[in-house]
Amino acid sequence: MAIEGKDEGMRTAKIRLGMVGGGQGAFIGGVHRMAARLDDHFDLVAGALSSTAEKSLASGRELGLDPARCYGSFEEMAEKEAARPDGIEAVSIVTPNHVHYPAAKAFLERGIHVICDKPLTSNLEDAKKLKEVADKSSALFILTHNYTGYPMVRHARELALNGELGEIRVVQMEYPQDWLAEPIEQTGQKQAAWRTDPKQSGAGGSTGDIGTHAYNLGCFVSGLELDELAADVHTFVSGRKLDDNAHVMLRFKGGAKGMLWCSQVATGHENGLKLRVYGSRGGIEWTQADPNYLWFTRLGEPKQLITRAGAGAGAAAARVTRIPSGHPEGYLEAFATIYTEAAAAITAARSGTAVDPAVVYPTIDDGVRGVAFVEACIASSKQNGAWVRV
Repeated sequence: MAIEGKDEGMRTAKIRLGMVGGGQGAFIGGVHRMAARLDDHFDLVAGALSSTAEKSLASGRELGLDPARCYGSFEEMAEKEAARPDGIEAVSIVTPNHVHYPAAKAFLERGIHVICDKPLTSNLEDAKKLKEVADKSSALFILTHNYTGYPMVRHARELALNGELGEIRVVQMEYPQDWLAEPIEQTGQKQAAWRTDPKQSGAGGSTGDIGTHAYNLGCFVSGLELDELAADVHTFVSGRKLDDNAHVMLRFKGGAKGMLWCSQVATGHENGLKLRVYGSRGGIEWTQADPNYLWFTRLGEPKQLITRAGAGAGAAAARVTRIPSGHPEGYLEAFATIYTEAAAAITAARSGTAVDPAVVYPTIDDGVRGVAFVEACIASSKQNGAWVRV
């Protein structure tokens, strides 16, 4: 499923897409819509875009949706779209975390494919229940850990899984931001308000919002599975109900060690996601702020800079690369890669054929592991940083 040579069938038979959440004033909904449009595999035709029927209708009109397919709730949307001969084939869920479980369940039970924002759910109990639903459903579940869509992340993974790094010894992940350095949730800022509310976000603040991204990225590239962790989770901003900074030590199955730092009070950092993986034969370093470049060092040799679409970039990176080297690809393109991988899987399911083994996207299992990571961090910190098995 090389993006540069798109399958003609996928282009002529767009996937009918609905959306839950993402209405007026939302950030991530717009990102999902742009990502779905970029490679032209989806057609947004329905939505339950807000918490009230009035707001949902107004948001839908702005997007050019048929008013009859702008629903007041995800329950109504799931029921009515499943009954239509031209109903949606897939739904994007872009709500606060606490809605992910009931919304995804409603569509999976009706055989509608789900593309869900992370984290999977607001708590581990719901995550496990949703996995049971997904495992029984005929529909696919795709989790949008979008950073796994970058070409150089795909190349880093290829290096690690092909043994170019040797035996993995150390994985270091960090994701610092500064946008919550002040209590802006108290001013009514919409994105801050729900992310710092345990009733909507779950037990984790920075750990759930960005820590899960860093954790998923480290596991995706290294191929490692976490065994146990020890965490120091803290809230620096007075009056805030959830954590805004965490330091986590990790022990992976097989003996590799790791460290993860996530912070939303790190003054001077906008979106500082960084990954470093070190093995017995080599090491890699990738930074999201400069995503078209990957540093690779073989033991005893000079550092090598590998560029997106440049010399040295492998097949895994090439199949998710859209434009020639020297033209930057970034956040939206990486997000679109997840949607295009989802489109390939959904199209294969539609025709009853096997999906290309090269197609890679985060699954329900990745989602369960992410929520388990968050709850283990909170549990460890409450025990003064004790080691907790995940």
